[in-house]
Amino acid sequence: MSLEGGCACGAIRYRLTNSPMIVHACHCRDCQKQTGSAFVVNLWIERKFVEASGAEPVAFRVPPGSSGKPHDVFRCASCGTALWSKYHAAPGDTLLVRGGTLDDPSAIAPDVHIFTRSKAPWLELPKDAKVFDAFYKFDEVWSPENLVRWRQVIASP
Repeated sequence: MSLEGGCACGAIRYRLTNSPMIVHACHCRDCQKQTGSAFVVNLWIERKFVEASGAEPVAFRVPPGSSGKPHDVFRCASCGTALWSKYHAAPGDTLLVRGGTLDDPSAIAPDVHIFTRSKAPWLELPKDAKVFDAFYKFDEVWSPENLVRWRQVIASP
């Protein structure tokens, strides 16, 4: 899989050289505030599979949210587009790439909807969606192949 995207002004471009391990639609209040929307779509992927070019994104530290740990949102310094986050609560060298920054956001769909306890009441989720009030157990949601990838990530120094 090769997905490409970038910021609104074009100063930063990226290409994903592997498929994401999982795609979250997160409905938590922190994501709602950060995006100014009802939820965010994040592609969780190893940093080594995110090839960025152009300007260097700027990291903005977001205060601890529901996880109790901060995270960094990487934005374009020119237009402010949030491209990806590094969650310090998640071990390993991974990023959560914003699905809306893909050139073709319709190329992906959420594998799971999380923190739906704070979902906007007017938003109706697909009937076949995997939905969780908070987070979930990896072994119950992730594919066996992506669990192997995840275990490799957390075992890396």
